[in-house]
Amino acid sequence: MKSITMTMVGREDEQAELVAFVKSATGQALVLRGEAGVGKSSLLSSAAALAEQEGHVVLRAAGVEAESALPYAGLHQLVHPLLADIARLDDGTRAVFDAVFGGVQGDPPSVMTLGIAVLGLLALSAEQRSLLLVLDDGQWLDDSSADVCGFVGRRLAGGPVKLLVAVRTDITSRFDTAALPELPIAALADEDATRLLDHRYPDLGRQVRRLVLEQARGNPLALLELPAHVAGPSSDLPAEDLIGQHGVPLPRRLQRLFGARIAALDERVRAELLMAALDGAGSPSGADAVPGTRYGMRDADSAVAAGLLDVESATGAFVFRHPLVRSAVVQTATPNQRRTAHLTLAQVHRENLERRATHLAAATVDPDEDVADILEAAAASATRRGGALAAVTWLTRAAELSENHTDRSRRLADAAFVAAHAARLGQAHRLLRAGLAPGSTESPASVLAAAYQALYQDGDVRSTHRQVSAAIEKLRDGGSAEPKEVLTRLVILLLAISQYSGDRAVWESTHELLASLGSLVTERSRLFSRTWSDVTRHGADLAGLVLQAAANLPDLEPWEVTRFGTAAYHLDVLSHYRPHLQRVVDRELETGAVATGMVMLHQIMLDQMAVGEWAEAEDTGRRGLDLATEHGHQLFAAQSRAYLAQLAALRGQVGRARDLQAEVDAWARPRGLGFLTQVADSAGATAALSSGDYEAAYLYAIGITQPGTFRPYAYQASRTLLDLVEAAQHTGRVEQARAHALAARDAGLPLVSPRLELITYGALAMTAENEQEAAEMFARAESHPDAARFPFELARIRLAHGVRVRHVQGREPARQYLVPAAEAFERLGAAGWTERARAELRATGTPPRASALNLASLTWQERRIADLAAGGLTNKEIGERMHLSPRTVSSHLYRVFPKLGITARAALRDALSRAEEVSRV
Repeated sequence: MKSITMTMVGREDEQAELVAFVKSATGQALVLRGEAGVGKSSLLSSAAALAEQEGHVVLRAAGVEAESALPYAGLHQLVHPLLADIARLDDGTRAVFDAVFGGVQGDPPSVMTLGIAVLGLLALSAEQRSLLLVLDDGQWLDDSSADVCGFVGRRLAGGPVKLLVAVRTDITSRFDTAALPELPIAALADEDATRLLDHRYPDLGRQVRRLVLEQARGNPLALLELPAHVAGPSSDLPAEDLIGQHGVPLPRRLQRLFGARIAALDERVRAELLMAALDGAGSPSGADAVPGTRYGMRDADSAVAAGLLDVESATGAFVFRHPLVRSAVVQTATPNQRRTAHLTLAQVHRENLERRATHLAAATVDPDEDVADILEAAAASATRRGGALAAVTWLTRAAELSENHTDRSRRLADAAFVAAHAARLGQAHRLLRAGLAPGSTESPASVLAAAYQALYQDGDVRSTHRQVSAAIEKLRDGGSAEPKEVLTRLVILLLAISQYSGDRAVWESTHELLASLGSLVTERSRLFSRTWSDVTRHGADLAGLVLQAAANLPDLEPWEVTRFGTAAYHLDVLSHYRPHLQRVVDRELETGAVATGMVMLHQIMLDQMAVGEWAEAEDTGRRGLDLATEHGHQLFAAQSRAYLAQLAALRGQVGRARDLQAEVDAWARPRGLGFLTQVADSAGATAALSSGDYEAAYLYAIGITQPGTFRPYAYQASRTLLDLVEAAQHTGRVEQARAHALAARDAGLPLVSPRLELITYGALAMTAENEQEAAEMFARAESHPDAARFPFELARIRLAHGVRVRHVQGREPARQYLVPAAEAFERLGAAGWTERARAELRATGTPPRASALNLASLTWQERRIADLAAGGLTNKEIGERMHLSPRTVSSHLYRVFPKLGITARAALRDALSRAEEVSRV
């Protein structure tokens, strides 16, 4: 058998750069980019050989088109030789790999989480010898693996690991936007092309030589293969007929040349080549080293002799000489031959659900319920692992293989449902049209898809509520054969529409319809109908059920996670969901349910705002806004702006808050989106309170609900309790303030959520008619076990109580409440509230200082950024110096300003000087 040999002609510049790359003392990544056959694989092999001589451990892998839809298939083959080292990693990192590669059930990680785990594994494995990761045909790598490789490649600097990737220029891939350094591999110069041809074919005739050079255009593979074809069985034909083929791309011509050689092989050998090609085996890079995952070719020496295969010297395994050979093997096979090969491979991979499903989908022609069931199971597995796009493909194929129209429609409806959550609303509509029975005009599933589009793209709650309600009534009254899942999806969507409407009549219509369905409504749907509608009236004692669900989030589809997350937000227990949301959100935004990922960003932002991580909330909100705008989800874009308006109001950025509030209101109010107009009014009230405009704050607050009542189905009514009470007190409406606090108590708000319990006690303390009640209610608020989870509300309650104590008991007792309130406002970055708290402190005789905190409260990074900013550097310049993004620098400065008691960059230098003086006292 012939082993792989290689002769490099030309490429001096490219080889020199690769030598420098391999011998560099620091880790780095490099992408080789060029057309098929230009010599990328040869350059990779040359670099790998040099690395081995230098004492590196070389790990090789290759992307394969047949595996491009299998999540993490490429990553698995790349790191498989290192998996034995996983046992040396910590439990959390091991769990990440287990979740990805199927060891145990666990949360599917985000690209960042998995990338960090891979970096840890590589660092551990490279403790003794440096590593070189070599990835050929990166354009065929599955998206999940490519994203992780890009993440890792951008973070190798300074370590003992290098990554070398080759991709084709004519095929788009995730590496196109991976932001990794690139080395273009162009065709050989004329002189080098001539030298290569003369070296390999010194006796070539002048005419053929001229034609080969003309047609090859410097492509090394063409220079080596075209003359051999001319000298082959068809050499009696004119050379122009053999290799001219003007207008046909060179890679396709080469595939045709390989096809002629394949056709001359024995049928058994062709079958071996075909199974290897369809299974992604036989890569000329050592990529088949993962035991039991690829088909191994046997007895294929004749293919080696024909120049189609080589023998891997390290393993003795047959490998395709070039990816174009693999493509030619598949293209020259008949449909029946391909199906037979796929069927055999499905048996080979019977223990691997997703690989088995891939091959069965290609092997099956006639309807087959068993195969369709397997594809459905594979789709469910992919969805839980963040592969919603792959799930749509498998469900669509399962529908095609269904034995009856009912199952076909159901599976197409499932595919459309997943596509809609993956922000592919157009694809969802096409799938549902394909599932309509002859003569049908509309199905419940098509109503579902149309309503999704109308709601999320256009914010239409009026007509969508009518359409979805009518579809539910039709299923209820007509004894439809539609699966129960379709009804459940329609019910959930109706609840979402009702929530966005924020309208009492709409909600009452929804509850009436759900009551008529009886046992057809699931327990989960009933839980959502209570928590999403009006927690003041329906939310008591539901937090336990929502917290119980948080323990099983990895077992739920991503959209089901966000449904519980919405319930958790209304009940103020969202912090229990956030760890899971943060683990999976990036995964969903990249290859999974994109629309669901946007909802996850909203929920993460809301929890960040609640717990006082306001700089992080700003980043999350901007990211959500960018994604919603990019995907045309105008409702989500408006929702992001509404939350950003609330955040700006909290931080005292009054102008920005009002601009965003006006933008949201102008879009949402004409559409009847009460959910968003209430958020806008809430932002208006908070901004007015922050700037001391209490009359405006009161008007905004009573626009949400009147004093002494909590307007039904106005979910901001309970959340703005303190806003209305404070605004009423500061404008002399003491009776209204007291009535509202008592109404909160009488409505049972303390039984609904920990936050509502906290602010109810705070409101009662603020409006108490005697000092004993004020002290008792304040003590209940401050000692609440969850008070620290809501630092802004707690600081407001402390500030109000400190003001009351100063007027009644004197300055000294008030300080114990005012100092922690001022410090909390400063930490949060609530500029307006900070100034008010300082003014109250000054009234107690506390000497002025740069901040109630001192420089010790700044982290090292915050202090360094503050010093650089005080020296006049821009955020971009600071970022370049500290290896941070300008946005990260801005976020740090947002945290620094309130700690130093300033609101502008120009005040940094003086504030730092004053704070240093105070810290020395």
